[in-house]
Amino acid sequence: SSRTTIVFIVVALVCAFVPAFSVEEAEAKSLWDTCLLKISPKCALDIIGVVFENLTITDACCHDLVQEGKMCHDTLIKYIAEKPHLVAHETEYLTKSDALWTHCVSISQTA
Repeated sequence: SSRTTIVFIVVALVCAFVPAFSVEEAEAKSLWDTCLLKISPKCALDIIGVVFENLTITDACCHDLVQEGKMCHDTLIKYIAEKPHLVAHETEYLTKSDALWTHCVSISQTA
């Protein structure tokens, strides 16, 4: 949806200029640059959609997610889940994020 697209763009822009966690700014920027290079914007939106809007993900995006790595996935989801309008459901989102990761790893191992 357009709302998801806007959320993703805002998060990407914020992450480019603000450290996501209590790591050094250069380290955070490096992490985000590395993560955003390994996955397409379409798959990133699909991943966000699965966790935050109960959408589905393709096998191809699962492969991209696993290739991206768990640290990148966890960092993106945790950063979004900590936003003020979402933080009340952060535990639910992190649980969905872990379930998505497990699903995608199983998809990648069978291919």
